Amino acid sequence: MLRWRGVEEARQLINQRENRRGWKMLVLPALILLSLLSCRVQAQLLTTGFYARTCPNLQSIVSSAMAKTVANEPRMGASILRLFFHDCFVNGCDASVLLDDTPTFTGEKNAFPNQKSIRGFEVIDTIKSLVEASCNATVSCADILALAAREGVVQLGGPSWPVALGRRDSITASQAAANNHLPSPGSSLSTLISAFAAKNLSPRDMTALSGAHTIGQARCATFRSRIYSDNNINPIFAALRRLNCPSSGGDDNLAPLELQSPNLFGINYYQNLVGGGGLLHSDQELFNNGAQDSLVRQYSLNPVLFFNDFAAAMVKMGAISPLTGNNGQIRLNCRKVN
Repeated sequence: MLRWRGVEEARQLINQRENRRGWKMLVLPALILLSLLSCRVQAQLLTTGFYARTCPNLQSIVSSAMAKTVANEPRMGASILRLFFHDCFVNGCDASVLLDDTPTFTGEKNAFPNQKSIRGFEVIDTIKSLVEASCNATVSCADILALAAREGVVQLGGPSWPVALGRRDSITASQAAANNHLPSPGSSLSTLISAFAAKNLSPRDMTALSGAHTIGQARCATFRSRIYSDNNINPIFAALRRLNCPSSGGDDNLAPLELQSPNLFGINYYQNLVGGGGLLHSDQELFNNGAQDSLVRQYSLNPVLFFNDFAAAMVKMGAISPLTGNNGQIRLNCRKVN
């Protein structure tokens, strides 16, 4: 009952103020207040021990599967982390990004920011099958993705963090929301800050989460304009990247987001930014005589600070608008609704 007291008090307060000031003046702030309180209550329903009795082997299953996956293809750790980010930023962490298109349904996989960008669906499929064999119809795809993202980071030398569980899976998706809510590689600092603020993530969270680019790779098409047109770029770095990314053609040629150790989660990403060596325009915007310069410098010198902030920001991101209770469903196949 205590969890719902804030919502009830909000309703009473709204009713009192309506009598004094009139409905027209209160309807918008009232709805906003109730919406914020409802989201907070839903996030509070997530707990790290959610499956302690119903699926006690869940975390070991996911950890073992991701260890084998990353050992076979280190890049997949970054890919699963990116998949989780692209899921949470579109209507919350609800596994909507995993849904396949059908003749009567358009999902998020073919949204412009996701085309040739997100991968790893078969990894989640494999883990889901293992989990289903142990605990049938119990664990959501959204929770599996959240756990897999953490384990991928850990396998590449990054920090761990507590993953609160209890999410349920969406029965719909939104290609339009994916097109509108996911920041692009060409985003400015102000655009990045606004996009993350819309998800209740601070500029510090945004700068820490951008450190995910310490691992993984990017397509030439996403950084071509950066290496040929940007001014705030190390000329030696630009010349090196141009060798594998011509001014035209070669769109799918890959380059590591962090050149020195693309399969090791660390602080080289921030050190590169200080030296003008961010691969994406949006990366270098974090160190471009702007408000985040100081924090980037701190991260470039202090791996403990970065790891702590990254872990804390991942916890916050994982709590974006989860489906809980009777909302959504526990999908038996992550690619389609039951």
